[in-house]
Amino acid sequence: MPSAIPSSVSTTLAQALAWAQQQRLSRIDAHILLLHLLGRPLHDRAWLLAHDQDALSCAQWAQYQMLCARRLDAVPVAYLTGCKEFFGLRLLVDERVLDPRPDTETLVEWALELLPAAAPCRVADLGTGSGAIALALQSQRPQAAVTAVDCSADALDVARVNAQRLQLPVQCVQSSWLEDVPGVFDLIASNPPYIREDDPHMPALRHEPRRALTSGADGLDDIRTIAAQAPAHLEAGGWLLLEHGWDQAEAVQAILREAGFQDVASRKDLAGQWRCTGGRRA
Repeated sequence: MPSAIPSSVSTTLAQALAWAQQQRLSRIDAHILLLHLLGRPLHDRAWLLAHDQDALSCAQWAQYQMLCARRLDAVPVAYLTGCKEFFGLRLLVDERVLDPRPDTETLVEWALELLPAAAPCRVADLGTGSGAIALALQSQRPQAAVTAVDCSADALDVARVNAQRLQLPVQCVQSSWLEDVPGVFDLIASNPPYIREDDPHMPALRHEPRRALTSGADGLDDIRTIAAQAPAHLEAGGWLLLEHGWDQAEAVQAILREAGFQDVASRKDLAGQWRCTGGRRA
């Protein structure tokens, strides 16, 4: 990283942002990290423009340089700020869980189409991580009994904290997929690991939990396990919805059909990529 503005020189917000962009940090990341440092709402970029001649203290300037350096090392912005917006919810996020992606909202929207708006229902979110899917569904279907499942005790700690903060009554269960999950459900949703072990993009994701990302030689090992376990945990007519990679829809459809699911279909995300596949238990 090129030399910074000397710490003995007063650094304005405008100078700090200009410096960050000289380091090839994206403009939006530079703004978000500076807003976070200053304790401002992360969407309040207009405030930065109105206060661009305000000065940072020496300590703030040093901390901002550190945040920028970590972001340039591919640390997710959510880990640096400690939070992420997902489906209108502000979630606490750290290195124990996957950084929630906007693409996953496609899965939530599909689930909400299938869940009754007022009648009681039972829902499971497998591999919940931060609790993003489970909490989003619970917030939109307060009458639902939502169970958040993860094999990681650390991840469940994050999900529980988010549930408590948001005052959403999601139940957390530690289990490898559905092995130790009691009962049956009307809908099971999951954003499981689906990246190939040798995927060339893995170095860029090195700061996120690897077991939440990769799943065997073709990336589909966990999806096969879920598809095999799910029928015994679904009511007749219940749905299984899975997120997957942009080029995996056809393969996931085949897995669901082989497991006996009907009405198998896929959905595209906002970028027009095939992102989710689901099927109904006969």
